[in-house]
Amino acid sequence: MSGPDYGHAFGLWRSEAGDAWNAYTRHEFVAGLADGTLPRAAFLHYLVQDYIFLFHFSRAWALAAVKADAPDEMRIAATTLDALVNHEMPLHIGICAEAGIDEAALIAAREEPENIAYTRYVLDAGFSGDFLDLLAALAPCVMGYGEIGALLAGEATSDTYRPWIDTYADPAYQQVCVDVGSLIDNALLRRLGSNWQQTPRAAALSHRFMTATRLEVDFWSMGLRGA
Repeated sequence: MSGPDYGHAFGLWRSEAGDAWNAYTRHEFVAGLADGTLPRAAFLHYLVQDYIFLFHFSRAWALAAVKADAPDEMRIAATTLDALVNHEMPLHIGICAEAGIDEAALIAAREEPENIAYTRYVLDAGFSGDFLDLLAALAPCVMGYGEIGALLAGEATSDTYRPWIDTYADPAYQQVCVDVGSLIDNALLRRLGSNWQQTPRAAALSHRFMTATRLEVDFWSMGLRGA
């Protein structure tokens, strides 16, 4: 299955991730969002953990702004950070509030091991690596949710989780994915040149992308455990 066009590098990394990418975007959790069969307890467990995840993910995008070498890179990192803090996190707060879980409870929630593994992997990629390492680790979440949103917008047979689906299918979020894809392509060109695919870094960056993708699969499975 071909996915949305979020840039050249993303298309390559997505293809190289192979079965791991399909396991992520076609996970049982995602299927439950589409047909409404996902248990509400699993969805709420996921949302609580994803709120914590987004806090750390926002820190990683703030780090991307620090690692940036040019104003255009910093601008996209800042825009993505704004989307996370001012749009995605409020979505979680609103849905959880309707279920009787206030923001204080979200902040105080116990962080699951799968959450720790994923968020700290991404942050470590930024602290121990460079801008490219960080972007490769960040990309599966940004683009994966965009792809899932676009997919479910057309395939969903239930409105149970429509607000969640609409958030990631929304043109504004899809534009974030396109912008991040462009950021990655330009960052690779700027640092490694037009033949970056033939450099020693290419395989390492693809591996970072695949590792983060596998951690996304584990995150969905953690959500299901909440049922």
